[in-house]
Amino acid sequence: MTPTPAHEVSGAINALLQGRHQQPHDLLGQHLEDGGLRIRALRPMAAGVRVHFADGEVMSLDHEAEGVWSAVREGATETMDYRLLVNWGDGYEHVQDDPYRFAPTLGEIDLHLVGEGRHEELWTVLGARVHEYPGPLGTVRGTSFAVWAPRAKAVRVVGDFNGWDGRVHPMRLIGKSGVWELFIPEVGAGAVYKYEIRGADDVVRTKADPMARRTEVPPLTGSVVDEAGHEWGDSDWMTARAEGNPHNGPMSVYEVHLGSWRQGLSYRELAEHLVNYVLDLGFTHVEFLPVMEHPYGPSWGYQVTGYYAPTSRFGTPDDFKFLVDTLHQAGIGVILDWVPGHFPRDEWALARFDGLPLYEHPDPRRGDQPDWGTHIFDFGRLEVRNFLVANALYWLEEFHVDGLRVDAVASMLYLDYSRNDGEWLPNVHGGREHLEAIGLLQETNATAYKRVPGIVTIAEESTSWPGVTKATSGGGLGFGLKWNMGWMNDSLRYLGERPYDRQHHHGLLTFALMYAFSENYVLPISHDEVVHGKGSLVNKAPGNRQEQLATVRAFLAYMWAHPGKQLLFMGCEFAQPSEWADGKSLDWWLLDQPAHYRVHNLVKELNRVYRGHPALWSLDSQPAGFEWLDADDNRGNTYSFVRFEDASRQSGDAVVCVVNFGGDAKEWLRVGVPFGGQWKVILDTSGYDQHGTPSQADNILDAAHEGWNNQPFHVTVRLAGLTALYLAPVVDESEPDAASESELESDDPAPKAESDEPTAELEPASEAVAEPDTTEPADASAPNPAKETP
Repeated sequence: MTPTPAHEVSGAINALLQGRHQQPHDLLGQHLEDGGLRIRALRPMAAGVRVHFADGEVMSLDHEAEGVWSAVREGATETMDYRLLVNWGDGYEHVQDDPYRFAPTLGEIDLHLVGEGRHEELWTVLGARVHEYPGPLGTVRGTSFAVWAPRAKAVRVVGDFNGWDGRVHPMRLIGKSGVWELFIPEVGAGAVYKYEIRGADDVVRTKADPMARRTEVPPLTGSVVDEAGHEWGDSDWMTARAEGNPHNGPMSVYEVHLGSWRQGLSYRELAEHLVNYVLDLGFTHVEFLPVMEHPYGPSWGYQVTGYYAPTSRFGTPDDFKFLVDTLHQAGIGVILDWVPGHFPRDEWALARFDGLPLYEHPDPRRGDQPDWGTHIFDFGRLEVRNFLVANALYWLEEFHVDGLRVDAVASMLYLDYSRNDGEWLPNVHGGREHLEAIGLLQETNATAYKRVPGIVTIAEESTSWPGVTKATSGGGLGFGLKWNMGWMNDSLRYLGERPYDRQHHHGLLTFALMYAFSENYVLPISHDEVVHGKGSLVNKAPGNRQEQLATVRAFLAYMWAHPGKQLLFMGCEFAQPSEWADGKSLDWWLLDQPAHYRVHNLVKELNRVYRGHPALWSLDSQPAGFEWLDADDNRGNTYSFVRFEDASRQSGDAVVCVVNFGGDAKEWLRVGVPFGGQWKVILDTSGYDQHGTPSQADNILDAAHEGWNNQPFHVTVRLAGLTALYLAPVVDESEPDAASESELESDDPAPKAESDEPTAELEPASEAVAEPDTTEPADASAPNPAKETP
C-alpha cells in the first residue's frame, strides 16, 4: 500500500483534533504501507511514546503533530498485536493498549438489523458493553461504545477515564448505518461517560447515552458502564410464567411509587420490607411507577431520559434485579409502567440528539406534547420504533419483568389529542388517528407476546378506542388488559355522593356492566386518583370517619368482586386520609390505629378469598361469568350479583356479592342463589368495624327452594348499612373461607409485616399464547372519561 501523502495526513490530523473526523481508524492504529507497518497513536500531552510488538520488538514513535505519534516498522508485512509504552513526564512508562487497532464489535448482521429497524435485542449491540479481545500479548478487556447518530459530523467519547477530553477518543462511523463505534481498552464497569457530538448544525453537544444501562444519581446526568453480575434464583417462577396465561388468572395489583412507599430504602432494602408487606397482604402483583431513569423526581418517572436504565436513586441495575428476583421467589409478579408516549426536552438527553430532531418528530404538530411540555417520538422512523420495541423486550427479558403497563395510550392514538384546530397534522387519509403510533403499539405487543410467553401488557387508555385488547391479527392493538377508566370515574363519583343521594346516581355503578366484556379490563384505583387535590380514597366518601371507613370497606369488596382485575395504589389499603405526596413516606403510623388496621386486614382477607375462588377471576372477560341478581334497587342503594367459574353455570365455583351503599341496614334481605344446599358467608365487611354489628363471617345458610332474583333458590341475610357480603356454596367446611370471629374482633394494632406462609402462586393455564386472545371491539357507547395525565 502506498503511503498517504503528507498533505492528506496533515488534513486528516487537523480534522481529527478539531472533532470533525468520521473515520479515525483510517488514520490511527496500524496500517501496512509499501515500506512496512505504520503505527500511529493519539496521545495528547504525552512526553514520549514507544511500541512493544508481540514478537518482542520495541520501536519509538515520533511526534507528528498535536499529540499524534507515528513511525514505520520497516520490513513488516503483516499487522500484529502491540502495546503502547507512554511516558507522561512522570518518569515511568505506562503500558497501554491502543483503541484504534481493534475491529468493530458490531457485525454485519447487527448493522443490517439496526438499519432495518428490526434488531429486537438492540441493547446487545448499542450502548456501553464490557468486551474482551484475545491476543498474543494477552486478553484485552475494555468497553465497546456504540451510538446511533446518523447526521452527526463527528462523535467522541468523553468520560472520567480520559479527563473528559474529547480529543482522546474519537469514534468511527460504520458504513451508512448511522452507528458510531469505539472499543476503549481498560475501561470497565463503573466508568462514567457521555458522547460529545458535533451535530448536523455544527454545534457540539455533550449527550448521555440513549442506551445506557446505568446512570449517575440525579441530578448528575452521566451514563455509567454496567456489567451484569446478578445470578437469578427465580427459575421456578419463570418456568411457570412461560406455561401460564395471566389474562385468565387471578390478578390483584399493589401499585407502588418506590421513592415514597417508605423513604430512604434501596432496592435491596425494599426486597425485604416491601416484599414481606406485599406477601402478607396477598397481592398477586406489584406495579411500579416508572423505574426508568428520570431527572426530575416529582415527575414520578413519567418523563424518562434513561429508557434502558433503572433509576440509580435506589441502587444499581443488579440491585433492581435482586428486588424483582426476591418478589418472584415470594410468588409475586412485577409490572412496570412504561412511557413510550413522550420524553423531556433536556438538552443533554434525547432532544435534537444529532443536532436535528432525531428521536422526536421534526414537525412540532406531531413532535411536541403541549400538555406536558415534552417531545413525542417519531413513531414512523424505523430506528426509533426499534429503540422502543427493543426497550420493552429489554425489561421483560433482562429484568424478568412480568408485564408492562403503557402510560397515556390515548395521547399516542389521536393526532389531535389535547390540540385545537390547526395545531395538529392529519394522517395520510386525512384522519385524526396516529397510524404510526398504532403500528408501534401493535408491533410492541405482538413481539412481546411472541418472544416472552406468559407476560402481560396493559393499556392506560381513557377513550372508547375499539379493540385495545383485541389481537393484532384481528386488527386490534394487541394489549392483554386495559385500565377501565370509565368504571373508575363513575365509581368514584358515586362514592362521593351522600348515602341518601346515591339513589339518584344508581346507574353510575350498573353502567359499567354494559361494556364490561367489550375489553379485558383492570379496575384501577391508581396514584392519579389520590393526588393533586383529588383527595384520598377515604376522604372521597362523605360522613364522619367511621362512615367513611365503612364506605371504603364496602367499596373495596365491591371492587374485588366486580369483573376485571384489581389495582390499588399504596396507602389505600389502610385508608390513608391524606393525599399521596411523593416527597414523604406513607403514613405508616395509621397501622397503630385499630380502625385503619382493620381496613388493612380486610384487604388481606379480600386477596385471600379472591385467590381461593376462581369464580372471581376465571371468566373476568366473559358475560357467562357474571349475572345480576338485583341491579335495580336504587331506593335501597343495594347491588347484588353472582360470579361463576364455569361458563355453563351448572358446576364449579360461584360467589354471590351483595353490597349496601346506603346508611340503613337491611335486616331480612332475600338474595337469590343459583344452587341449593348450604351457602356460607365468606366475607362480611361489617365485621371489620369495631363499632359495628357482629360479623356474619362463617355463618352457614340453608338455601330455600323458592325462586328469587331469577334464581331457583334463595337465602336470607342481614345486611348492615355501608356493608358488603360474599357468599359461596359450602364445599368442605374443614377449609373455612373467612377470618375467624376472634380475628375480626381483635383490636391489636400491630401491623403484620411478615408472613411465614408462602403466597399462592398463579395457576398456570394449560397453554401459553403468542398474543392475548381478546374480545370484540369496544362498543361506541362505552364511556369517554376525561383525558389521562401522566
